[in-house]
Amino acid sequence: MPLLPRRFKRIKSVLERRMSNLTILTEEIEKPHNLSAILRTCDAVGVLEAHAVFKENRIPTFNSTAQGSQKWVKLNRHKSIEVAIKYLKEMGFKLYGTNLNENAKDYRMLDYRGPTAFVMGAEKWGLSKSASMLVDESIFIPMRGMVQSLNVSVASAALLFEALRQREQEGSHLDSRENISEALYNKTLFEWCYPEVANWCKSHGRDYPKLNPVGEIMENLPRTNKFRC
Repeated sequence: MPLLPRRFKRIKSVLERRMSNLTILTEEIEKPHNLSAILRTCDAVGVLEAHAVFKENRIPTFNSTAQGSQKWVKLNRHKSIEVAIKYLKEMGFKLYGTNLNENAKDYRMLDYRGPTAFVMGAEKWGLSKSASMLVDESIFIPMRGMVQSLNVSVASAALLFEALRQREQEGSHLDSRENISEALYNKTLFEWCYPEVANWCKSHGRDYPKLNPVGEIMENLPRTNKFRC
């Protein structure tokens, strides 16, 4: 069954405002509430994909805090923090890690208009030593209270919205699919519109069908695979 035109229009309008050059990398953030809140913020800001490193054999779980945002922000899992950071650097990202060391800078003093990845550490311990050594810049969020740290999901929101503020101020990304290729745009659009059909195509090793201007699949597929998102 095809999408309703207004649903297809809504999905396209959200995808048009996504950014592939702003992301977040979480290191062993295990609590479903925190992971859910971070992905919800990513969706609100317009992050296309997020990245995560979990403890061995850990499967990420989400709760109602996510409000379904895990369907709209792809979460890429990496084997280790070293592998994740290497991958992001090869993709051209500059990495900013939250850390209260002597070289850390006030997060408000830095420029996040270029390819930016914020690296967030575990709830209790923060960034690992490896992550702290591998990030390009250490940053901190100034505190005025007795407690000198924020919940990791709150800190993530502060950083991501600062990056968004800078980009909106410059006017660089509005309605421009920032750094999203046509191929990636079309792939993501199909997966958002027809996730079950996308999974079926992957399992059969075939390309996604094309969509017409109103979001209908332009190919005769097995009827049982034409599900709405």
